[in-house]
Amino acid sequence: MAVKSIQLGQVWRNDKDGQDYLVTKLYSEVFSQYAVLRPAAVTAPDAPTVRVKVAKSAQGASLPGYTFTQEGSF
Repeated sequence: MAVKSIQLGQVWRNDKDGQDYLVTKLYSEVFSQYAVLRPAAVTAPDAPTVRVKVAKSAQGASLPGYTFTQEGSF
């Protein structure tokens, strides 16, 4: 699912395991943008982070393998 833009604090659900992840950082490397995600759970500060390359299209931005879970458009 594409959103207008990926922002800090958004929650995305992993399509494989169904776990929710919080966007904690966005950064660019040359021509690509990456999102750093951490599990949105009580034990999240101890959990490892995941780096995902942002996919951009005419419909907006998305994270491959993840589905945006919040209502409304950003």
